Amino acid sequence: MPSKISIILPCRNEAASLQGLLARIRQVLPAAEILVVDDASTDASAALCAAAGVRCIRHPYQKGNGAAIKSGARAATGDILVFMDADGQHDPADIPRLLERLDQGFDMVVGARRSASQASVARGLANRLYNQLATYMTGQPVLDLTSGFRAARADRFREFIYLLPNGFSYPTTSTMAFFRAGYDVSYVPIAAGQRTGKSHLHPLRDGLRFLLIIFKIGSLYSPLKIFVPVSFLFFLLGTGYWAYTYSQTLRLSIMTVFMLTTAVLVFLIGLVSEQITQLMYRPLHQTVVRSELDLGTPDG
Repeated sequence: MPSKISIILPCRNEAASLQGLLARIRQVLPAAEILVVDDASTDASAALCAAAGVRCIRHPYQKGNGAAIKSGARAATGDILVFMDADGQHDPADIPRLLERLDQGFDMVVGARRSASQASVARGLANRLYNQLATYMTGQPVLDLTSGFRAARADRFREFIYLLPNGFSYPTTSTMAFFRAGYDVSYVPIAAGQRTGKSHLHPLRDGLRFLLIIFKIGSLYSPLKIFVPVSFLFFLLGTGYWAYTYSQTLRLSIMTVFMLTTAVLVFLIGLVSEQITQLMYRPLHQTVVRSELDLGTPDG
């Protein structure tokens, strides 16, 4: 039985690009369900959806890009969810390529932007840093951590809705959550165009926020990969300072004891966090088999 596809577009004042984008999506996938989640736009975005006969879910006030993604994922009726930006950067012609890779057995396929598609040199360097950090955290190659163009199996994606932030960076969270759960993630190279209108991202503020989210998700994903290096750093500082002070005064300083104790405490916190993480990522849909005695089933 062919899978039903739902295409979800988070939207915030994207009337300039929305009309043409909806028409192109219809041309590529005429049978797909299209959901535009209007995050309290003040332009004609909702009216354009109504004119195009496209379902529009409207937030009563601005909640954020991630909140729009969550609203769309909950409301979609398809077995496959395709997420793409409503600003015209993503080409609907690439959707079949993502779906083709998904049909090969993957749980999520991400459109990885080529280096020439980055909005600026600074953003390209920042994305490369994010990719390297995520690759270290997951132990798997992450080619584009922040790409919002992706296709995923609906049941898999909904398992992690509670982890997604209401603001930006749902791609970061969902990618690392899929890897942590042991699901199969693949990448398809795409060329992203220039967005229509003004970007809602602020490089400094949102860049720092992305880094914070990576470390937050990293602590959920594999805490020891964060805590062990920090613990080792304190251990090196403590032993180095001990060697220096002992050579000068032949005594063990309080600072040395403090740093070595901190190294042990950080390592132990990492171990506890790792155990908590193992419990958090248990399968959410488990079949509980109960005996006839538990069910009270009569004999015979």
